[in-house]
Amino acid sequence: MTVTLDGCRQTHAAGSRLRLAPGESICLTPGIYHSFWGEEGFGDVLVGEVSTVNDDDNDNRFLTPLSRFGQITEDQPPQWLLCNEYSRFID
Repeated sequence: MTVTLDGCRQTHAAGSRLRLAPGESICLTPGIYHSFWGEEGFGDVLVGEVSTVNDDDNDNRFLTPLSRFGQITEDQPPQWLLCNEYSRFID
């Protein structure tokens, strides 16, 4: 599988683990199953995923089915809506 690590293309075996150094980023092509986390014992990290605009209800696929968003007890009105929430607030 080919990935782009800070602008440089690299090929890795499917299922392999990649460890990024501080400040590095990786770009995956759409449709690649992946997971990511901060590795224990390496201090505080900021881990996140950036995606193109998509339909959260129909464009995301998970190897093990799960709920897209966890249950939240709403005790404040929303400041910003997620794309899948518009229909609840717009007539």
